[in-house]
Amino acid sequence: MNRLRISVCIATMNRGSFIGATLESIICQATDDVVIVVLDGASTDDTGEVVRRCQERFPRLRYFRQAANMGVDHDYAEAVRLAEGEYCWLFSDDDLMKPGAIQAVLDAISGQYALIIANAEVRNADLSTVLQPQRLPFSADRIYESSETPRFLADTGNYLTFIGCLIIKREFWDAREKEKYFGSFFIHVGVIFQSPLPERALAIAKPLITLRYGNASWLEKYFEIWMFKWPDLIWSFEQYPDAVKLQVCRKEPWRRIKTLLLLRAKGSYTIKAYLNLLKPRLESTWARAASKAIAYFPGRIANLIAVIYLSFFCPGSLELVDLTNSPFCFYRFRKQGPVVSKHQLGMNLSCGPAPQRPVGQGAPSPVPLSKMDGGAG
Repeated sequence: MNRLRISVCIATMNRGSFIGATLESIICQATDDVVIVVLDGASTDDTGEVVRRCQERFPRLRYFRQAANMGVDHDYAEAVRLAEGEYCWLFSDDDLMKPGAIQAVLDAISGQYALIIANAEVRNADLSTVLQPQRLPFSADRIYESSETPRFLADTGNYLTFIGCLIIKREFWDAREKEKYFGSFFIHVGVIFQSPLPERALAIAKPLITLRYGNASWLEKYFEIWMFKWPDLIWSFEQYPDAVKLQVCRKEPWRRIKTLLLLRAKGSYTIKAYLNLLKPRLESTWARAASKAIAYFPGRIANLIAVIYLSFFCPGSLELVDLTNSPFCFYRFRKQGPVVSKHQLGMNLSCGPAPQRPVGQGAPSPVPLSKMDGGAG
């Protein structure tokens, strides 16, 4: 076997309906420089069977099943530990590689970057509608020197909530602290930004990934992740100026009434979330009263207000997709069919372009992508 250049590392759990299409999109363009590592966090569905069928066609697919679910951060760390390639592409288990993606990355890694960020086209859950033609609004590739790590954080921090965009040199990953970030849901971000980059980084402007938006397996943890886990991680990087971190997220977003109303409209802010997560952090009686009132505010009314507001002022925002997927959605502006299964997708969609029906061509919204699916429990 030739020297392995790329290990595509996928952590998964109960994604039998999607991982087949993901693997097909990789296999149909993989060269001898590529191996695939799938780490299964104790799936109870047919994930293992789907992966083994792909192994029959692609012997360089290695499948490891854990006896118990250890969490998404642990699973990706373990997948990289099992990898052999010079670079590891930490890919997600329900998205697709666009045709030519692997060759584009193979061409890029000749530059010996510490890491590479691959841009993505964002589609809805059944891949029928383009929500954003490219997530990073770059017209050309960008190179960041080690001294420009703060600018790299400011430019790409929000996008890096999507783990599938990251191609990282394995020796760089191995040299960094990882256990500290178990439980953060974003181990890769901790690895990257815990200290300045040792070498240059590259952001590829051309979309190499088709991202399936609104299909995350952790939606019940949405409030905790985006109000506490994510900001706590970003603001733990003391070596970067506050102004840089503020471009990624607020330090305490849960203190804003507007934010709580939006999360109420999405269905992720409930009285349970208030009592367990928010109330212990609020110092004043007024703040507790206001936050409690929002938790009890009628969800359908909040959803209607949010949809009207965003439709007028942010018509291309991914927040609108979250609102139409909310249990409080008063009316579905975009009628979405059932999520496409691996059998419906097959190799044709994986290896070729998906149907084009673009909407929302404006600049990308700052809404996080919520795509650390993997072995999350």
